[in-house]
Amino acid sequence: MRHALTALLAAASFSSIASAQDAAPATGPAPAATPQSAIGAAVAKDMDGLMTLYRDLHANPELSEKEVNTAAKLAKRLKALKYDVTEKVGGTGVVAVMKNGSGPVLLIRADMDGLPVVEQTGLEFASKVRTKTPEGVETGVMHACGHDTHMTAFIETAKLLAARKDEWKGTLVMILQPAEEVGRGARLMLEDGLYTRFPKPTDAIAFHDAANLEAGTIGYTPGYALANVDSVDIIVKGLGGHGAYPQTTKDPIVLGARIVTTLQTLISREQDPQDPAVVTVGSFQAGAKHNIIPDEAKLLLTIRSYSDETRAKLIEGIKRIARGEAIAAGVPDDKMPIVTVKDEFTPSTFNPPEFAEKMATVLRGQFPQGRVVKTSAVMGGEDFSRYYRADKSINSFIFWVGGVPADKMAAAQAGQASLPSLHSPFWAPEADKVIATASEAMTVLALDILKKQ
Repeated sequence: MRHALTALLAAASFSSIASAQDAAPATGPAPAATPQSAIGAAVAKDMDGLMTLYRDLHANPELSEKEVNTAAKLAKRLKALKYDVTEKVGGTGVVAVMKNGSGPVLLIRADMDGLPVVEQTGLEFASKVRTKTPEGVETGVMHACGHDTHMTAFIETAKLLAARKDEWKGTLVMILQPAEEVGRGARLMLEDGLYTRFPKPTDAIAFHDAANLEAGTIGYTPGYALANVDSVDIIVKGLGGHGAYPQTTKDPIVLGARIVTTLQTLISREQDPQDPAVVTVGSFQAGAKHNIIPDEAKLLLTIRSYSDETRAKLIEGIKRIARGEAIAAGVPDDKMPIVTVKDEFTPSTFNPPEFAEKMATVLRGQFPQGRVVKTSAVMGGEDFSRYYRADKSINSFIFWVGGVPADKMAAAQAGQASLPSLHSPFWAPEADKVIATASEAMTVLALDILKKQ
């Protein structure tokens, strides 16, 4: 999950969750299995093999745009299921197509990349992979965002749907996407012809594990579900000199501090409180010695919003405040702050409300009461958004599957423990419940979307 969803998702205010179990009949023979419960039984039968795959993926993560081995091993499984498989789409992406007569075209997506995080879960199959980032920093690599559960459930969903071709009509486009964590993967696949080289979807679904929902609970959000994510750099220029003679300088540290403070008013005084947004200064870099006022300071910001209009307003406000504070400090025109909005950004994720509620109804018909809950939008980002934004006639739906063990959730709710967030080196979801729930949920949604008329 992109950028600061790590803490934001863990702190998000979700609905309270009440677990419920199907009641067994008091007497008489067990009822015949329905098609829905048969899917759950099929997943349960496959769990040993799925957990073997999960542990392998967990122990062997690869960074964004480096998912070569991951893509190859999963493409091999899709080929064995008789999908028409194309590799190296948008870099390391995989597209697997199965045509089964005329009907809707359903895209199902899983993301493949790990994170530059040194794992500290203590799992016996914990990642020991080490590599260098594109910036040359040596690091450990970990599936700290749960993409290993995403891929495992994706493979099971592909298997279940391939085995049930007599229950649906249409086309499946199963995609394994690279580089979600850096916000590029979906764009790269689209630019490489995802909607032109392959059947264009009428519908698209995906899920993400959640670090603040009890394991096996499904959360969904109609409308905006995740935010626009922008990264902004501000170079604050000044005139350096001796710290003992500040009157001879234009101090970029003081100016930078004023900019940081005034930026907070973008949210508190300019933004409608019913339209949430975030402006966070995550880094303030300046100076090298106690008694030297530097020539320059650098601020690194993350900006979160939902609508494109709010996004544009915030970016323009940042530029205005940086320049205005510089003018107030007496900085000459040739030393005005330089504000750079990074080209790569993650657009906000939108679940068309009517379609989201329809999908939630299907899920509630599949799972016991209380396991499907409506959740609040979060300020994290997910580039699954791009598949809908590329064509807003597509019915798009991303949902959450909780991964927190019940005892740890109870302890956290009682104030006796804190929960690790996504991207934490300690995040270890109750993987079997995430995988089983997600596999069953995606299969049931797919069968509903592709149901025979």
